[in-house]
Amino acid sequence: MVIYAGQSDVRRSMALLWRSPQDDGDRTAPGPKPELSVDLVVDTAIAVADEQGMGALSMKAVGARLGRTAMSLYTYVASKNELIELMYDQAFGELADAAEQAEPRPWREATTAWAQRLWDFYLRHPWTLEVSQARPVLGPNEYRLFESMAAVLEEAGLAPDQIRSTFGSLFTMVRGFVQTAAESRQAPLVTGQPEDEWWYGRSGQLEDVAPDFTERFPVLSRMAESGAFGNEDPTEPYLEQEAWETFRFGLEALLDGVRARIGTAGS
Repeated sequence: MVIYAGQSDVRRSMALLWRSPQDDGDRTAPGPKPELSVDLVVDTAIAVADEQGMGALSMKAVGARLGRTAMSLYTYVASKNELIELMYDQAFGELADAAEQAEPRPWREATTAWAQRLWDFYLRHPWTLEVSQARPVLGPNEYRLFESMAAVLEEAGLAPDQIRSTFGSLFTMVRGFVQTAAESRQAPLVTGQPEDEWWYGRSGQLEDVAPDFTERFPVLSRMAESGAFGNEDPTEPYLEQEAWETFRFGLEALLDGVRARIGTAGS
């Protein structure tokens, strides 16, 4: 499922995202101060998505958790699309807070820690991976997160265009690899089949369907014999651990490249 932001009323949704003066942050209708608020509705929706996934998210489900009807929520959030945009940016607030509160470190350590926090965030909130980057939400917490990393890279000595490209590479790398890890966690729940059972059942057929596998794929076979496809920790799900190990390798390679470009702004 891919969700594109910006399908709700643009002026209203941007005003709510940024809590602009034209939005009171609590309600859109006149009358006594309500017991609910936009933040409470959004936080409750985040809890539903964290626990049950985006497929279970609805105004009715959020209302039920709050002891209200779905219709009563429209006073605060005009549509499900608008709700998802608010959820996405509000969830990123915890990550932006952590980045801004982090102790100063050398740029490479700071970048690695930032990437680790982003990885952990996506595993806590896997539904955020369904919000497409092709139509970003453009909320304040997204910008805070970008700013926190841009400040580290600027301090390291990168030029503005290098900062943009480094951030884009880092963010996309984390998002791409962690999606595999998140889906690996979800697969047994969705399919009803444990990961080990799936792997052994599927790969166990290779000897029958491809008896000449070694001859056809000699390099892969030598890699397997050397233990290249083994897990460091056999108690961890295979694909999740492979995604993490591959990400760490890619991150180190990316940071090696960044280091080589530091101080080349005028070259």
